[in-house]
Amino acid sequence: MVDGIYGLNVIRIIFAFSMLFLATMIDIRKREINDILWIGFGCVAVLLFFLDGDMWKTFVLLAISMIISPVALLLWRFGIFGGADALCLIVLSTLAPMATLGTLHITPFTTLTNAAIISITPIFVNVIRNIIAILRGEDIFKGLDVSRLDKVIAICIGYRSRNPKYSFSIERIVGSSKKLDFSFKHAEKTEFSTTSDTWVTPGIPYLVYITAGFTIQVFYGDIIFSMIYSMK
Repeated sequence: MVDGIYGLNVIRIIFAFSMLFLATMIDIRKREINDILWIGFGCVAVLLFFLDGDMWKTFVLLAISMIISPVALLLWRFGIFGGADALCLIVLSTLAPMATLGTLHITPFTTLTNAAIISITPIFVNVIRNIIAILRGEDIFKGLDVSRLDKVIAICIGYRSRNPKYSFSIERIVGSSKKLDFSFKHAEKTEFSTTSDTWVTPGIPYLVYITAGFTIQVFYGDIIFSMIYSMK
């Protein structure tokens, strides 16, 4: 049997990072992941379970960790993220249940909550990109009939792209006017934009954020818990 924090726990973390790295690279390149990847690493999770020196303790930990499963499936059902993201979270919860090398407390939802916090970083990238475009003298709202508030929102969530790729359009035609559309974009049903010189919001694979969230969980802990403790 393999046991100890520097034994099985580290092996679980290594396999988890391997799965996340492969899945993220495939998703970035193809925007589609074959279910064989999840099945393969799911089998690894089963094997590691039977190699554990304390199977009952691990079973309890797995049961707690799997609480994330219905939440992940619900988020997928409502289009918050794709099916691959949901499957990734489910397999991750069995492959490396609540794994951490940090000192802060974590929960079955830590990877997901960390990912959600990291997912706001594109806002800063969009703002910087748009400010640079404006300083260069570009009329980024040319041809659009939009209010000042819409402009502020657009600068935060998107940018004007000449040749968009793997991005979602946030423009729409209303009568004879072209306006901005900030409606919810379903992760799996919304088509990527193919129109040139249009406003888009980047379609960054959520697996990128899940990988970042898990990395923070392993080496640091739970961002939200950290913020709560810092306020005490």
